Amino acid sequence: MEVMFATRLLVIGALVGLVAGCTSSPPKNSGLREGSRAVATIVSPKDGAKDVPAGLEIQFTVQDAASTQVELKDAAGAVVAGAMGADGTAWVPAGQLKYKTGYTATVTATDDRGIDKVVTASFTTMAQPGNRVRVSSVVGDDMVVGIGMPMIIQFGRDVPDDLRATVQKRMTVKSEPAQEGSWHWFSDREAHYRPKEFWQPGTKLDMKVLTGGLPLGGGWYGRADLSVVAEIAPALQMTIDNATKQMTVTEGGTVTRTIPISLGRPGMPSSSGTMIVMERLAKTVFDTRSDPNPANRYRVDIEYAQRLTWAGEFIHAAPWSVEDQGKRNVSHGCVNMSTEDAKWLFDRTHLGDPVTIKGTERTLQYGNGWTDWSMTWEQYVAGSAIR
Repeated sequence: MEVMFATRLLVIGALVGLVAGCTSSPPKNSGLREGSRAVATIVSPKDGAKDVPAGLEIQFTVQDAASTQVELKDAAGAVVAGAMGADGTAWVPAGQLKYKTGYTATVTATDDRGIDKVVTASFTTMAQPGNRVRVSSVVGDDMVVGIGMPMIIQFGRDVPDDLRATVQKRMTVKSEPAQEGSWHWFSDREAHYRPKEFWQPGTKLDMKVLTGGLPLGGGWYGRADLSVVAEIAPALQMTIDNATKQMTVTEGGTVTRTIPISLGRPGMPSSSGTMIVMERLAKTVFDTRSDPNPANRYRVDIEYAQRLTWAGEFIHAAPWSVEDQGKRNVSHGCVNMSTEDAKWLFDRTHLGDPVTIKGTERTLQYGNGWTDWSMTWEQYVAGSAIR
């Protein structure tokens, strides 16, 4: 499990060099004091390494150190911003390094007497590779999303199992206020991040995905880093009870509307479980003329459609079934309601607002939509590449 807020990026100040010439007092570590008890080793990159990926991290080990600092400079002497990794054994640059550029890493381990052990490693990054993978986010910059919205990262190629932990360490989500959360890999190409409970309304989210130049297997590398800032909307939840054929809408914990609905008819039941709004379409067309069963073929104009599953379950206006709404299920699996109610709801919702359906003959299947909330927290955490 990860803490859902990223370690703040920091720039380590330049190390003080040894002073040549006369001084009024001996410089630190001048040889007049006993050597440092601390031991430090740069594990990767090795000194003199060439063709190093631009999406690297400085891996090191220290022993008997009271404190440790890491500094990275380019060939011109400019300090590269970065931060210690969560496990304290690596330092991660704040962004992708330049291609075909020389750098020097310095690790300073200070013992309990304030004496330093300093080790360095100089290396050169690789030329820009031709095989680069696009990494994208479903949530766009400055979007306002519902309390159930996961942060979703999609990769242009499969990420091998043995690289997922490395990739996941480069993906961080900072929430303000801070809330516990975890990543979960839904497929070889898609990873989601959600909090343990629904996001608190008004939460600010800052996601960084440092995959630029990062090896992604098979000779492929991340195309670029990714950064997204988003905000959580006021709390809105929709709960549907098949027994009563009613949707209860709560905003900020207060019931604001009860809507008569009609769910999937016998043989085509709606899914029971907690889903979230994945797509919002004021106007669209449902066309099922390719369905193998002639009885299920139709083409109809639809208003105020809100997608819940990839299989095609939506909330939408259904003026043709108003007489059935609140009484019986007649749809092909969708949540039918009047045009007036559908518009009222559509005007209030956001991507990521949760919808819970209870009491139907079918259970929501894993991965049929953004099913992050259809599993327990323990099940969700088990899908992380970092235990």
